[in-house]
Amino acid sequence: MATLKVTDGHKLHYTVKGNTHGLPVLYLHGGPGGGCSQAVQRFFDFRRNRVIFLDQRGAGKSRPFATTKNNTTDHLVEDINRLLDHLGLEKVFLFGGSWGSTLALVYAIRYPERVTGLLLRGIFLATHAENNFYLRGGMKQFFPDVWNRFISHVPTRHKTDPAIFYEKQMNSRVSEIRRAFAYEWAFYEYSIAKLCTTDKKTDAAIKGFPFEALSRLEAHYITRNCFLPDNYILENCSRIKHLPVSIVQGRYDMICPPSAAFELHSKLPKSVLRIETSGHSGGEKPIEARLISEMKRMTKSAGY
Repeated sequence: MATLKVTDGHKLHYTVKGNTHGLPVLYLHGGPGGGCSQAVQRFFDFRRNRVIFLDQRGAGKSRPFATTKNNTTDHLVEDINRLLDHLGLEKVFLFGGSWGSTLALVYAIRYPERVTGLLLRGIFLATHAENNFYLRGGMKQFFPDVWNRFISHVPTRHKTDPAIFYEKQMNSRVSEIRRAFAYEWAFYEYSIAKLCTTDKKTDAAIKGFPFEALSRLEAHYITRNCFLPDNYILENCSRIKHLPVSIVQGRYDMICPPSAAFELHSKLPKSVLRIETSGHSGGEKPIEARLISEMKRMTKSAGY
């Protein structure tokens, strides 16, 4: 475990694990704000991979914790460059799920010369349409009970755009208010992340990690369209069309619906698309098994 000082007073926490002569892989967690857990290590063969697990700004063990100050997509992209330079790596393979897929794609588009390939799960293209589906009522068609709980904490005048209200409350000066709204945001997300769950399991999962960072940073990014022009990724896919890309997508993903994965696949001639009978979470068995097998396949294809 180590830390790297970057700009604006941020210190990034990262861990490097595996064979120093293996395929260099950068794992990009979701959220934003999710951080890297021990569980994500199961996707890799450390005899053939050298994996960097990075806690992005404000997430996990990076400091300051859960801060939105000087925390944008541009900052995260440049942080990757600083980390790779610090580690003496010219190129890296990118592995990212959900928001991690977004960040991986944006980085690859801007610095294709530093990327050897991508393995992506639960594609999120950071478009207005995706944000509207997730946080402006599209979800209630499938999870009306979950949506009603989420929206019940929002005054009538803010119900057309609840994320803005939630963000304001999560930045309240009152710690109890900040924590309560962060919990409800996380509860909403975790309630729809898997095909099958219960309120009890959702509560246990949320309390098992520092959910304040996930909730605050997600709201910070999503209310600002992830600091990207609409349709930025699809309009710039030509810059990475030469790269090998594997896309793993849950058929019943309600956080990142499959249409985005199909659109991305259509723009990338060297991509493969694997659809699994699953929801959004990388912890669901079909998704997990496919990610492990695809990581092995792409490692072997890269000559490791």
